[in-house]
Amino acid sequence: MSEKPTNSNYPVTDFRNLTNPIVDVRSPFEFSQGHWPEAINIPLFSDIERETIGKSYKKESRLKAIFNGLKVTLPKTKKLLEIIQETTQKRESINKSLRIYCSRGGMRSSAFAWLARTIGIKTYLLQGGYKSYRKWVLNQFESDLPIRLIAGKTGTRKTDLLNYIKNESIHVIDLEGIANHRGSSFGSLGMDKQPTTQQFENILAESLYKFQKNNAIEIWIEAESSNLGKCRIPNSLYTKMKKAPIIEIIKSKDERIENLVDIYSQNSQTELKDAVNRISKRLGPQRTKEALDAIEKKEWSHACEAMLNYYDKCYEYELKKTENINSIDLSGLSLKLSLNRILNYKLNPL
Repeated sequence: MSEKPTNSNYPVTDFRNLTNPIVDVRSPFEFSQGHWPEAINIPLFSDIERETIGKSYKKESRLKAIFNGLKVTLPKTKKLLEIIQETTQKRESINKSLRIYCSRGGMRSSAFAWLARTIGIKTYLLQGGYKSYRKWVLNQFESDLPIRLIAGKTGTRKTDLLNYIKNESIHVIDLEGIANHRGSSFGSLGMDKQPTTQQFENILAESLYKFQKNNAIEIWIEAESSNLGKCRIPNSLYTKMKKAPIIEIIKSKDERIENLVDIYSQNSQTELKDAVNRISKRLGPQRTKEALDAIEKKEWSHACEAMLNYYDKCYEYELKKTENINSIDLSGLSLKLSLNRILNYKLNPL
């Protein structure tokens, strides 16, 4: 699409079609709670400064807030200009430009854009700011989505299979990868810090947008509970997942244990014991003791086996709630052969 004149306000759909760097000028705390996934944070105010200026706006006047904002911003002008120049110079473009947003598309983004334009940077503002982006995000989960779930007992390498798929007609959403959590008491072990639920939703919405943009036919998602650690799957999407047809992966118990040992034996004994203790009431005293003793002795296979019965029962209970299932035995097969078998299988319609 052709770009509009400098300092135009763009709705979300047009704003995202531009290719310039995206700058979020909100405070660090606002940014940490949730942001446009491609954005970089160049805050106009610190968290404390934002709070102080916000109070002056509410208790005194808009004009007083503007004066306080200028008082804070002017000493930072040189540093902000240096950061703006550095940001635009990273792009090999003759026409240096930035996409900019703040909370509601108000004073902060306009002030930052004005500052950028003083050194010849073109600016494109997000109409309605981050608030309008969040509205767009939540709307993505309301659409009809051709979802197919990948299910299977713990250790069947469901996530590995999803990440192996390179098929233009299949769009894969790795919920565990986005949430940095595998969905169990052990789910955070070896994973990076989790995003907030809000940021989890933002990344997830961007993935759904890619599905629409790439004209894929189906979306494959691993069957999950509604929560992955502290990240919660949006209700509207989770409702669709619960109604979706399922591909159930079946693997031998020995294979499953071997896969689990590969994943979790790299973690410290303390972390593993803590994870067992978190579910001790559900495991029961005997299985808890067996698992803890096995971890202490580094008998990883025995530790996994002590807990599999509990996780298998949870899985079987959830599976009883749906009827649209294709169960496919992939025991002994590589990821490549597993995928070939699934794709050649006559799957139930969406």
